[in-house]
Amino acid sequence: MPNIRPISDLRNNANDISEFCRIQREPVFITKNGVGDMVVMSVEVYEKQQSLLSLYAKLAEVEAEIANGDEGKDFFELAKKLRRNVHGKV
Repeated sequence: MPNIRPISDLRNNANDISEFCRIQREPVFITKNGVGDMVVMSVEVYEKQQSLLSLYAKLAEVEAEIANGDEGKDFFELAKKLRRNVHGKV
């Protein structure tokens, strides 16, 4: 169940909201005059969401390339090449 609080709680109980976001790893929805206004979340959760969005964008790009007929590279060959670059001959 979402945690919904009025904007006055943000002003009066910012530390409690911050602690809730960090410990529960859940956002707090802030209302203004009874209407949703903003969302407060921990930096950790925000960064994780941004990373996921970036990953989804990259996956969509690759799927579009494949749909357009582009050929992919063999994962195992690519992994060998990367290992050679890092560790020398495999």
